[in-house]
Amino acid sequence: MEINPISMAKIHKKAENIYEAVIVASLKAKKINDEYRLEYNTLLNSLPSAGIEDEFDEKDNADKLAISLEFEKRKKAHLTALEQLVDGEIDFRYKEENE
Repeated sequence: MEINPISMAKIHKKAENIYEAVIVASLKAKKINDEYRLEYNTLLNSLPSAGIEDEFDEKDNADKLAISLEFEKRKKAHLTALEQLVDGEIDFRYKEENE
């Protein structure tokens, strides 16, 4: 897996402090991960079932394996969120005192 470091200075420019940037990126990563999970489950549910599946059944379903491998190859949600934060693709605002 390739390592691409992200400059802390770039992250710090996007928020008043680094902790706020981490919170924003983590919330976005959670949304991305939820989207991945929804897409994964949708793809698995669209596959035709081969009858009753026993949880101890050792048969490998090639389609399920292919889908799983495809999702493992994707960039991790937290890295995508950090890159989006640095690129200015995430909009966030601070709550007002009276909200």
